[in-house]
Amino acid sequence: MTQRMQELASEIVRLQGELDREIESRRKVLGWTLKKRIVEFEKGVVISHKALKKGVAKFLGGSSMATVVTAPVIYSLIAPMLIMDAWVSLYQAICFRAYHIPQVRRSDYLAFDRRHLRYLNVIEAINCQFCAYANGVIAYVREVSSRTEQYWCPIKHALKIADPHQRYYDFLEFGDADGYRGRLDEFRSRLREDGAPKEEALKDEAPKDEAPGDLRKAAGP
Repeated sequence: MTQRMQELASEIVRLQGELDREIESRRKVLGWTLKKRIVEFEKGVVISHKALKKGVAKFLGGSSMATVVTAPVIYSLIAPMLIMDAWVSLYQAICFRAYHIPQVRRSDYLAFDRRHLRYLNVIEAINCQFCAYANGVIAYVREVSSRTEQYWCPIKHALKIADPHQRYYDFLEFGDADGYRGRLDEFRSRLREDGAPKEEALKDEAPKDEAPGDLRKAAGP
């Protein structure tokens, strides 16, 4: 990267830290905190959450026909998601081990904590579980594929692409033939040494489903 690109990357990191602090402030306003991966709600907040819970019958009665008809189509995605999840896990277990690339920790990308929110009914909680799994698997697969790309083809596209993965910004410029031939081994060595630069931060982003009992206790009876 050029000096200017490095400066911009550093500024992005600084802004991310500032955003994290703002998010923490917002959490306090909403009456909850995250301590050692356990969500703690203020007692008054739990009571107000229960009061806002909508019963299943009322929820279904207020649903549109389009929602009811498209629900099976939406949930049919669970099949390809499960297959992709299993296949990519097998892929990295074999190939990453062969190339000495650190494997992606799948648990860092899957969080099933929303079901403990007291204002969600059963159907809403299931919907949240589905979305959490689908988006978590996609994020997990994206990280696996980004490591694969860095190993085999760390080259930027000539055309602008929307929302590239984090590693992409450090890739070689399109058309930099000398850089590709001269630095490919460097990219591979860096991948083996660094693993996933964002994994440590991800572990503290949100409570996982590793301590459901604690989460339920924190959210109220």
